[in-house]
Amino acid sequence: MSRYEVKGVQPPADILNKIADVLGTSVDFLINGNTTEKAQTTLKDADLIRQFKEIEGLPDNEKSTILKVVSAYIRDFKARQTYLVL
Repeated sequence: MSRYEVKGVQPPADILNKIADVLGTSVDFLINGNTTEKAQTTLKDADLIRQFKEIEGLPDNEKSTILKVVSAYIRDFKARQTYLVL
């Protein structure tokens, strides 16, 4: 374990699975950590975080629709910004 923690050596997938089993967690958690904490440290807008959590609880087809709308809005915003800079 210290070799992985201190020396920066990456364990193979089978060892990651064993470590995750022993610790009662997932390989994803071992690699990425707590995604909620990451979101809260990355996103500063509390209302945005709250809304994303609500969206997460929606059925997949509803989430897909929302993501399409958000993606389209971001694409259009970036396009407008590009034309303003030119």
